[in-house]
Amino acid sequence: MLRDMIEYIAKSLVDNPDEVKVTEIEGEQTAVLELKVAKEDLGKVIGKQGRTARAMRTLLGAASAKVKRRAVLEIIE
Repeated sequence: MLRDMIEYIAKSLVDNPDEVKVTEIEGEQTAVLELKVAKEDLGKVIGKQGRTARAMRTLLGAASAKVKRRAVLEIIE
């Protein structure tokens, strides 16, 4: 569910939605979501002063609290 949410948001933001990949790495208590986008779309996902990335992390934190699991978003270059 969390992976699908991040993938949907990222695909909505970028010019090349086919190159959006979200990988979920499960841990005991924490899930790490790695987001990869095309190099030219990296700025759109991060946003000015990291505002878009911060907003995505805030949404992820709220959704992960709802399912009682901790999740972290990493944007991979």
